[in-house]
Amino acid sequence: MRKELARKIAAHAQLLGENPTPIPGLALFRRKDPTACFLAAYEPSLSVFVQGRKRITLGDIEYFCDASSFLLSSIDVPAETQILEASEKVPLLVMFLRLDMPTVREVLSRDDLPGPETSAQGTGLAVGVTTVGLLSACSRLIELLETPEDIPFVSHLIQREIVYRILRTPQGERLRAIATTGDLSYRTARAIAWLRANYAKQLHMEELAAVARMGVSTLHHQFRALTAMSPLQYQKRLRLQTARQRMLMDGIDASTAAYEVGYESVSQFTRAYSRDFGQPQCGISRRFETSTSSVPMWPDADHTAIPRNWGNDETRSRDRLRVQCAFLSIRMVAGCREIIER
Repeated sequence: MRKELARKIAAHAQLLGENPTPIPGLALFRRKDPTACFLAAYEPSLSVFVQGRKRITLGDIEYFCDASSFLLSSIDVPAETQILEASEKVPLLVMFLRLDMPTVREVLSRDDLPGPETSAQGTGLAVGVTTVGLLSACSRLIELLETPEDIPFVSHLIQREIVYRILRTPQGERLRAIATTGDLSYRTARAIAWLRANYAKQLHMEELAAVARMGVSTLHHQFRALTAMSPLQYQKRLRLQTARQRMLMDGIDASTAAYEVGYESVSQFTRAYSRDFGQPQCGISRRFETSTSSVPMWPDADHTAIPRNWGNDETRSRDRLRVQCAFLSIRMVAGCREIIER
């Protein structure tokens, strides 16, 4: 069943990187080279791996995905990611499906759905072993690409089955908790969503706790349990990722990017940016992501931050130049700031 799914993904993912499909929320990915470690954005989604190997790092926790694995993300969260095994002959092949939370809640509302066997534990990311039922449902979803006229009528039914298959796995317990109104995980997810929408604002824990409808200490504990970081660390990561994307893709300078994402001090932004992008936790040596394997930031199907026009030499040179200009801009602003402060 896994080989059959790999064959179907390979047939419809002819291009490197993201291969969009007419099915809402579904994309197929092909990568042929290992990558350095870089930051990526996750969203509520399912990624089914059928070839290759990948590592995801969230806080101090490492997750490894291979041909027998699926990755379930129940929340929006930034993490570090690295493709470990991929080649021209055996490329990394991934099926990505964005989860529709109303559909998840609809499935959970059924009285005949078996209850959870254990309480939800762990972060908002989880890696599990793909079951025959899950592989079968994913295979049938991709088969719809052969008959596009069936997609509007059958796609949502198969996606409901995929949600059901996920919820029946141990890894689905966190998704179940986050989708259940009133659960602490659900209320923490509300705080995460609010923080993502308001990352440029000054963070007041009392305000965030009011959004989650829980005490400040309880929110701290639940937030770290889901994201492996504190609310302040989460906000900082969002700010830096957004600033990086704006500098690399939109060409704005470091000073403008710093103030745009909420920093009041450019020198503070410079130090934070250097720490996060100069020395990634995975230990891969690099200078501000000068390799195109890590620019720009797009939350795509296999959660890798790759250019949409991967493989274009002119684009690679331009992206590399943008990174170098952004780096020089940060250094120049920091130097000016130091002179002024003296």
